[in-house]
Amino acid sequence: MLAVVDDARVAAGDGHAAWSESFNEMFMQVAASFSNARVRRHGRAYLLGLLSQSERKNSWQLAEFAGDASPDGMQRLLNFSPWDEDAARDALARYVVKAAGDPAAVLAVDETGFLKKGRMSAGVARMYTGTAGRVENCQVGVFAAYVTPDGGRALVDRELYLPEKWADDRDRCRAAGIGDDVAFATKPELAWAMISRARDAGIPFAWVAGDEVYGGNPKLRARLEKDGIAYVMATACSDAISMASGGVRAGEAAALVPRDGWQRLSCADGSKGPRLYDWALIGTAEGPGHHLLVRRSLQPGEKGQLELAFFRCWSPRPVTLPELVAVAGARWGVEDCFAEAKGEAGLDHYQVRKYRAWYRHVTLAMLAHAFLAVTARPAAPPLPEPAQPGGTSQASTPEKGA
Repeated sequence: MLAVVDDARVAAGDGHAAWSESFNEMFMQVAASFSNARVRRHGRAYLLGLLSQSERKNSWQLAEFAGDASPDGMQRLLNFSPWDEDAARDALARYVVKAAGDPAAVLAVDETGFLKKGRMSAGVARMYTGTAGRVENCQVGVFAAYVTPDGGRALVDRELYLPEKWADDRDRCRAAGIGDDVAFATKPELAWAMISRARDAGIPFAWVAGDEVYGGNPKLRARLEKDGIAYVMATACSDAISMASGGVRAGEAAALVPRDGWQRLSCADGSKGPRLYDWALIGTAEGPGHHLLVRRSLQPGEKGQLELAFFRCWSPRPVTLPELVAVAGARWGVEDCFAEAKGEAGLDHYQVRKYRAWYRHVTLAMLAHAFLAVTARPAAPPLPEPAQPGGTSQASTPEKGA
């Protein structure tokens, strides 16, 4: 993405001036979050360092990029300086919506790990993280990404997951700068807090997407339905699904789909072209608007079988199968954001231990990534026209194969 921004800058008549002007416009929207001119200067320098081509983007490298003799100013910015990281987060969301807001957007929730040594960093513990693909000593952040139908994407909210052992040890929490008002919350509860903030702020979106951590949580699904927020969220093959014929596992329901009940559709474009799968939509007995969406791979996996994935779907209105498939594919947008923000905006390059410092660095890295996403947006190639699927595609059709 940095390369796209650089190409766009070179193509401009006065490239550096054009890039600087767009950066200044972005920074003006967040400048009020910083309490005085000195803190604003450090905040601006920090962001410019995150947008630089520096290989590492911790306080030492950012200070060197800014021309500072020591990292003290950058470290104060994260730990002590008076500014409001939540106000900056809200300004970031407004900036993204102003540039790419779409009523059909998807709010994709997911977590990512930050590998750490020691036990002093806020929330650090041995946990499974997809970042390493195994249990590691790490911090885990839960994020919300704003994903638009034309492929635009940016992180707009964040919460640090605090394991229950941490929340139960208030002395340890205080040492890490975690207030007594911060209680244990599950990842789905953190996701709901971010979804609620987006809704209350008037951010336009039509759907929520998430993986099994979120789709397998009945409380989160119930909250979304109560507020009329449609969702497509992954669930396990062992998840119990209510059918007209009785309760079955999701995997058993998929086995009932007839041969002609599958449709081949692309859920998104990947690095190698359209992500094609076979899809089936199964009506359930869990109430109006509820369906089970099944995805089947085109080629056998490592075990020599066609791999299946399952998604719980709910919408207060009838929707088409291609729309549900597109929402399921939009969840990849948050993973793309993680890769881009870590690789290009230093999301995981911090060296801080305190709770608030984590939020401050991550918020500024999200803002840097959002700037890249917004700046690169006009240069992005147009999406190909979607293929027209054959057969019935209404989500309100009768249950298939059950």
